[in-house]
Amino acid sequence: MKITNVVAGVITKENFFFIAQRNRHKHLGLKWEFPGGKVDMNETNEEALKREIKEELNINILIKKKITQEKFKDDRVDIILHYYFCKIINGNINLNEHEKSIWVSKNDLYRYDMVEGDRSIIHFL
Repeated sequence: MKITNVVAGVITKENFFFIAQRNRHKHLGLKWEFPGGKVDMNETNEEALKREIKEELNINILIKKKITQEKFKDDRVDIILHYYFCKIINGNINLNEHEKSIWVSKNDLYRYDMVEGDRSIIHFL
């Protein structure tokens, strides 16, 4: 299985973090995540993250800095997840792919059934 680079935006507003619930028909459906997606060929991680967030949430973001990266592999995917702190520049969030979304405090992130890679980076936030 080929390793795929994936980007995720840890979108912050004041002391809250944006998380979204994955589409029920996708891999790891109904788990919560920091939104993002696959990096296309000839695309930087930052370009991919801005594109994915625009496609999924209909907003423009400013990428502040890289937080960390995590490897994740299961029977369907082999990925390296690159996490970035982001903030919304403009637009109103519109869920084009996710089931639900919520702004939560760092302490409350642990209450949600998050995808494994995302759960493991909470201590970096």
